Amino acid sequence: MTGPDGRPQSGLMGSRPSQEPQQTVLLLVLGTQVQMLENGLLRVPPMGWLSWERFRCNTNCKNDPKNCISERLFMEMADRLAQDGWRDLGYVYLNIDDCWIGGRDSKGRLIPDKERFPNGIAFLADYAHSLGLKLGIYEDLGKFTCSGYPGTTLDKVVLDAQTFAEWKVDMLKLDGCYSTSKQRVQGYPKMAAALNATGRPIAFSCVWPLYDHGLPPRVDYKLVADTCNLWRNYKDIQDSWTSVLSILDWFVTHQDILQPVAGPGHWNDPDMLIIGNKGLNFEQARSQMALWTILAAPLLMSTDLRSISPQNVDILQNSLMIKINQDPLGIQGRRVIKDQNHIEVFLRPLANQAFAIVFFSRHTIKPYQYSSSLAQLNLTDATMYEAQDVYTGDTISNLKQTTNFTVTINPSGVVMWYLYPLRKQQLFQH
Repeated sequence: MTGPDGRPQSGLMGSRPSQEPQQTVLLLVLGTQVQMLENGLLRVPPMGWLSWERFRCNTNCKNDPKNCISERLFMEMADRLAQDGWRDLGYVYLNIDDCWIGGRDSKGRLIPDKERFPNGIAFLADYAHSLGLKLGIYEDLGKFTCSGYPGTTLDKVVLDAQTFAEWKVDMLKLDGCYSTSKQRVQGYPKMAAALNATGRPIAFSCVWPLYDHGLPPRVDYKLVADTCNLWRNYKDIQDSWTSVLSILDWFVTHQDILQPVAGPGHWNDPDMLIIGNKGLNFEQARSQMALWTILAAPLLMSTDLRSISPQNVDILQNSLMIKINQDPLGIQGRRVIKDQNHIEVFLRPLANQAFAIVFFSRHTIKPYQYSSSLAQLNLTDATMYEAQDVYTGDTISNLKQTTNFTVTINPSGVVMWYLYPLRKQQLFQH
């Protein structure tokens, strides 16, 4: 069975639930004597580029050499990351997704497709590193990857971790198609330990919670956070506003569960940024960027950096937005207000007593004027603040808890503020 993106859905949300007793899985957890992930990596959410949403599993290099999953594609994206300002803003990961594998050699080691990756993965890693980038790679904890390529079965976990380290890979995304709950509860911690044992710092991206329906009791988020640097909780993003909203709604509905488990070194991942593709208009693109930032999400773009429009570049390269996303406190934001007029307000605490606020409109026809105060957002101390609009740069000074303000929000759009306390010297100047 395949989903709308063509990926097999074995074990995906919406498929038949596992019939394995939860007691059996718990015993496996207790009996898994492995070192958990302690790699010191990803103290802030990772930023970079990922191939899947934009380029999928296009392996037709004969008829579409520019867009197929190949060495050429990743080298050209590496060039763009390095030369067009992305790397210097923090977008350093160049991540290969599914469909790179050519099989296994006589010793059982993974090998890339020889026609599409003639120089091998180690060559690509060296190329990325020469440009100041990091290389990520994809595998699947199962007999096959989601697109049907050889997976990493439990007996191959250590060998594959060693192979990735020898290739000088910097991140592993380990999917979960064709895996059982028992295999996942053994395999993900085993891979974390195997990556640690290589001695190479390799960030570990899991798709573990997704295949156990994303929520307790089937998902033990403490175990997941002790095992992985980031993890996919919910279904794959598609190139549409409807998909963005469905992911946002799921995260908000379960924010009381999800928010506490995120932090430096371990992040919830609502999936890729689709800004620059066909599915979002200008306002929706700005909204995804702001909402993903308020959720302390990884900023992994999946678009064609060779042809992205200047307008979308401006959204993705907004330096204040990136500063907020990369805030060292690492606290995931949450929705604090759902207004009856289809306005939602999100709040994220930041370092130095600052906050990020997103005013988000569900209206689809005309702009909406939303009035509020800091007190209504539960900011009730006596601090005097200044608010900077993240997209326009405009500022509002001398905001107190009782100050009334009004923001105009475009349809499917956002107004985002960086709210920071005024110091005594600043108050005197004002």
